[in-house]
Amino acid sequence: MKRVRTSPPALTRRSVVGGALAAVTATGVTQGTAEAGAAWAGEPWEPVPVPGHVPVTEYQVPVSGGGSLWCWDTGGDGEPVVLLHPGSGSGESWPYQQPALTAAGFRVVGYSRRGAYGSVAGAKADADTASGDLDTLADLLGLGRFHLSGSAAGGPVAIDYALSYGDRLRSLTVSGSVMGVQDAEYAALTAALQPDPFGDMPVDFKELGPSYRGGDRDGVAAWLEIHARARTSDAFAQSLTHTITWSALETLTLPVQLVTGDADLYSPPSLMRLNAGHLRDVETHVVREAGHNPHWEQPAAWNRLLVDFLRRHRGRR
Repeated sequence: MKRVRTSPPALTRRSVVGGALAAVTATGVTQGTAEAGAAWAGEPWEPVPVPGHVPVTEYQVPVSGGGSLWCWDTGGDGEPVVLLHPGSGSGESWPYQQPALTAAGFRVVGYSRRGAYGSVAGAKADADTASGDLDTLADLLGLGRFHLSGSAAGGPVAIDYALSYGDRLRSLTVSGSVMGVQDAEYAALTAALQPDPFGDMPVDFKELGPSYRGGDRDGVAAWLEIHARARTSDAFAQSLTHTITWSALETLTLPVQLVTGDADLYSPPSLMRLNAGHLRDVETHVVREAGHNPHWEQPAAWNRLLVDFLRRHRGRR
């Protein structure tokens, strides 16, 4: 693995971790999990500037078929948290999470899947599954047991990993994701939420909520910059190990947190609650004034949810 140490740019950590931004509302609590405290009191929402990265070590992790995964790692002795990016993004999608999770005492790891910024897809015929690639990365970085958080298209990969290697995970968070569920009833429902010409609409319209698009034009521009370079020319659709169904979700025994934005056009709160009904140990949350990327649109609220969840399941075996 090739390693490059990067230097930290200027960073105002208080603007990332603190402050009351968006409301966080617990929409469903199952199996005795605790509700999250809401921060909403009618205050006007104010955007958070995109911070710089904290110090990280960068790697190119070799994977089967001649591919490699661009990865960054904050290091440290804290329990590892691996972040799986949306399909519209890459390993660059987490500037708000790096400082918040590091400050909370966790070792934070992000990477680009095959065909995303900085990574090499390799030969499709010889490629491992997306969850197999993640397990290779976890082995090479010596992560042991870790927490996993997948957003949007990273959600099915996270669930597939939990189905394949659940004994390696302390907890699972899935955010703003249809979760890859293949049941016919669910497929028909999600298709009805995205009628033509939904697929032809601008990506920021589909993935960012109207409040964010209207309230933080600089943030939208920064998100679009990451999106513009997220997909590489050698990209291909990578398979999963399992067919994700509601019956498959019912086999998961680890703690699961589901998060979505109240303006998510792909996975609105009603779909999140539907999926939650097929999980044994689950809590659900809605982030106000956010679309398909609440980790980017309302990072203070999203970070609070993730840090609280990770702390409650720290040390879980």
